[in-house]
Amino acid sequence: MRIAFFTETFLPATDGVVTRLKHTIEELLGMGDEMLVIAPKYGEGSGSYEGVPIHRVSSVPFPSYPQIKLALINPGVGNALRSFGPELIHAVNPFVLGRGAPFYSRSLDVPLVASYHTNIAAYASFYKLGLFDRATRWYTRKLHNRAAINLCTSQATLRYLAGEGVERLHLWPQGVDARRFHPDKFSKGWRVRLTNGHPAERLLLYVGRLGHEKDIGRLRVVLDEVPGVRLALVGDGPARRDLEQEYANTRAFFTGALHGEELAAAFASADAFLFPSTTETLGMAMIEALASGLPVLAARTGATGEVVDDGETGLLYDPGSDAALVAAVRKIVSDDGLRARMGRNARAAAERRDWGSSTRTLRGYYEQAMGER
Repeated sequence: MRIAFFTETFLPATDGVVTRLKHTIEELLGMGDEMLVIAPKYGEGSGSYEGVPIHRVSSVPFPSYPQIKLALINPGVGNALRSFGPELIHAVNPFVLGRGAPFYSRSLDVPLVASYHTNIAAYASFYKLGLFDRATRWYTRKLHNRAAINLCTSQATLRYLAGEGVERLHLWPQGVDARRFHPDKFSKGWRVRLTNGHPAERLLLYVGRLGHEKDIGRLRVVLDEVPGVRLALVGDGPARRDLEQEYANTRAFFTGALHGEELAAAFASADAFLFPSTTETLGMAMIEALASGLPVLAARTGATGEVVDDGETGLLYDPGSDAALVAAVRKIVSDDGLRARMGRNARAAAERRDWGSSTRTLRGYYEQAMGER
C-alpha cells in the first residue's frame, strides 16, 4: 500500500502525535508499505525518517506558541504527491497543512482517512483566542466530514466528536514501546539529578509539553503541602519561563526536553507520575509512565479514565480540587506497598498495549476506506 501522510507536526518536534506517527511508520514499513510524509519545515529539517521521504513545506511560527509551525499548501505539495502516487491519504490532526488533504484526495481520486489528536478549540482559550472557539469547532467538523473514516485516540474523544457532528468515527487503539520504557531503566545518576541531589526523597515526575493548557501550575500546591517530595518537570514549551518563575525556590527541577534512553531513565527513576491536564485526547506520556512501572496520578477526565485504572494502576482526582490532588499524592507517597502494587499493575497494563496491534487496526481502516472507494 502507498500511503501519504499530511501532518501538522513531525520531527524534530516532539509530542504525542509525533510519537504515534513515528511508530506507525516503523510498523507499516515492516508490513511492506511505502509512504510519503508531508510536514512543516523546521529549520533545515530532515528529508527522511527510516527511509521514508519527508516533503517539507515552508512554515511560520504560531505567534502565541512558536514551537508550533503553520504551513500552507503550495504547488510543490501536489508535485510531490503526483510523483509518489499514493493509494490513500491520511491527514493527521488536520488543520492548516491538512486542509489540503481533502483537495488532493479528490484530485488524485484516492480515499482520505483523518485522525483527531488535539482539541484545538479547547486550547484556544489558553492562548487568548477564545473568540474563535465556535469557528474552530465548525471548521474541525467540516474538515473531518470530508474523510471516509475518522479516527480517534480514545472513546472519550469519539463521544465528543460525535456530539460535535463528526461522522464515520472509529477508535485507533493506544500503543507504547514497552521495551524502551521499562522499570529496568532505573538510574541512580538520573534520580540524583531529578531530585536535585536529594535521591532519598519521593520523586514525582511530569513529562510533556510545558504549555499553559496543561495546568502544570496546579502542581505547586503539592510542594507547598506535602513534605519530603520532589517534582521533576521534563519538557519544554511556551510556558516554561513562567513556570520556572512560579516554581522558583521550591523543590522543583526543570530538565528541558529529554529523548530516547535519557527519557526512559527519567521515567524509571521516579516514584510516581503526575498528569494534571484536562484537555487531552489521550496522554501518551501516561502510557509511557505505566510501561516504566509508575503509578499515575491524573486529573479525572474521560481520556485519563481509559488509561488509568483508578485504585489499580494509579489514582484519579477531581481536577477542580487542590485538596483532592494533595490527598492523592499523600496516599501514594506514604504507602510503599500500595505504590509497589500499583507499579506492577501499571507495567502489566502497558504490556497489553503495543504499536504492532495498534497499527494493524489502523491498516484495517485503510483497507476499509479503499474498499468503500
